[in-house]
Amino acid sequence: MNNVLIIDDDKELCVLMKKCVEQENLSAIIAHGGAEGLRLANENKNSCSLSLVILDVMMPDIDGFQVLKKIRETSNIPVLMLTAKSDEDDKVSGLRLGADDYLTKPFSINELMARVNSLIRRYTTLNPAMEIGTECMMLKGMVIDKANRIVSVNDIPVELTSKEFDLLSFLSSNKGRVFTKKQIYTQVWEEEYAFDDGNIMSFISKLRKKIEPDPDRPFYILTVRGVGYRFNKGA
Repeated sequence: MNNVLIIDDDKELCVLMKKCVEQENLSAIIAHGGAEGLRLANENKNSCSLSLVILDVMMPDIDGFQVLKKIRETSNIPVLMLTAKSDEDDKVSGLRLGADDYLTKPFSINELMARVNSLIRRYTTLNPAMEIGTECMMLKGMVIDKANRIVSVNDIPVELTSKEFDLLSFLSSNKGRVFTKKQIYTQVWEEEYAFDDGNIMSFISKLRKKIEPDPDRPFYILTVRGVGYRFNKGA
């Protein structure tokens, strides 16, 4: 699930924005100041599921420009800046520091969510770091961090053995393609096939129990009768 980090000292507005974000099937994390926002941004920057920062300019401890500058030192995550000012200089300063979009308070919720969805769509669809085959894969309800060998389903970490991770990584990197048990074995185990179909089936079963919402009705790893398995192209 895509996470949105909201950094704003206006607590009532934060609650409203969080509610609107969650209605779009997104998850929201709230920080009521610049320092707290930076801490949460740093804690979540390697989770692969943080997809947008909504950042207020005027905050009492650390202003939004300073927060943005720090974020840009380590991350290219989209940042939507909010300000109560309509001063063009503020907008130019934010954009020069790396902001992706700007919204002046007061704003309509419809406009806010249109910009939020646009930025997330652009980031997750067009950003090379999010494409299949790279170090971080974002699927429906699942995030696979290949660099750190971490998997989460619906934002809940899933503990996999080394070989289970290799199996999941291989199948998910080839979404929609059907593999026989022999092909899976030679690709994942990197050994000559030992005609042990039971071993493959056992690994698939264990993996499904860990990642599938309903292992009896798999969504991610699908069985192709008489052939083998494929990873759901729609995942």
